[in-house]
Amino acid sequence: LVSLFMSDLMVGLVVMPPAMLNQLYGCWVLQGDFCSLWSSFDVMCCSASILNLCLISLDRYLLIISPLKYKLRMTSCRALCLILATWTLAALASFLPI
Repeated sequence: LVSLFMSDLMVGLVVMPPAMLNQLYGCWVLQGDFCSLWSSFDVMCCSASILNLCLISLDRYLLIISPLKYKLRMTSCRALCLILATWTLAALASFLPI
């Protein structure tokens, strides 16, 4: 849940203010280099948010399907690895193509 909070917070603090300026002025008013960086952060934060929701759903599914084995399957190390994989995948999907 903290990872989902961080991705949504980054959307609100990093992505939305330039998007608001873009909507208010009708064109991109910031530096041109910042546009591609902003676009990459937009894709990364939104992708991380979606992937975090998928991980939360998977976690709840595993808990419901086998509650007695859940603690053995979902260790804190494994959860941390899943969160790191989520952010890495989101960063690779956003910064490499853009």
